[in-house]
Amino acid sequence: MARIKLDLPQSFSFFTEIPVRITDLNYGGHVGNDTILSMVHEARMRFLQHHGLAELNPDSASLIMSDVAVQYKSELFYGDKLKVYVTAFDFSRVSFDLAYKLVKNEGEDVVALAKTGMVCFNYQQRKTVAVPQLFIDKLSAGE
Repeated sequence: MARIKLDLPQSFSFFTEIPVRITDLNYGGHVGNDTILSMVHEARMRFLQHHGLAELNPDSASLIMSDVAVQYKSELFYGDKLKVYVTAFDFSRVSFDLAYKLVKNEGEDVVALAKTGMVCFNYQQRKTVAVPQLFIDKLSAGE
């Protein structure tokens, strides 16, 4: 069976640190795949907040995750220090992608690579809408 192989940007415009909690461990004694996805979600929220944006904008363009791909590279344990790098790329009329690189313990020990497809959606109109120019300007600026 073919494995997922992500082709992500080489540079990331933002990073955040997320502590590994004891409750993040699964019965195998390491961080589970569901928790990795939760950490990606937390990093996305922090990335948007850093740029003065939000996932939910009731009057205009909100964001819906249309797809996700995660490539697991190594285990993550309680006490590890996790740094999550995030960047936006591949903007189209109604969507864009976010790339994530999860690294542990102040080095380049990659825990996982991930990509989420984000679609702009107006909840009042119940339809996709164009990516606001503000999103493009802020997220592609590489701050």
